[in-house]
Amino acid sequence: MAVKAKYQDVLDLGETLNIQNGDVSEDNGVLKVKGTAKTQYEKNLIWDKIKAIGGENPTDIMANITVEDTSVFHRHTVKSGETLGKIAKQYYGDASKYQAIFKANSDILKNPDLIHPDQELIIPNL
Repeated sequence: MAVKAKYQDVLDLGETLNIQNGDVSEDNGVLKVKGTAKTQYEKNLIWDKIKAIGGENPTDIMANITVEDTSVFHRHTVKSGETLGKIAKQYYGDASKYQAIFKANSDILKNPDLIHPDQELIIPNL
């Protein structure tokens, strides 16, 4: 099970993210992983971890990760000190995309400069 040990960080991340319907098996030196992530963002985190360990096109792992909620990219709970710009940078790599988050949450946000801890924001698919 050397290949499982190689990808242990991926499996640990899956547990941290609470990936549902998870299954892990090894067949002829190939690790087979499947499960359901809550959002596309969480699926991307799993794939980023796989590529960080195995390279851009790893041949020793097959992952079938589905997404439970495709209507949003992610749902984010605001923490103290965060801004929409910081949140946009985290999810999109670009702070200027804060407007997309503001627009997607216009039902609860009236000012993009005023967000509060514990608010749950929709991070839209772009």
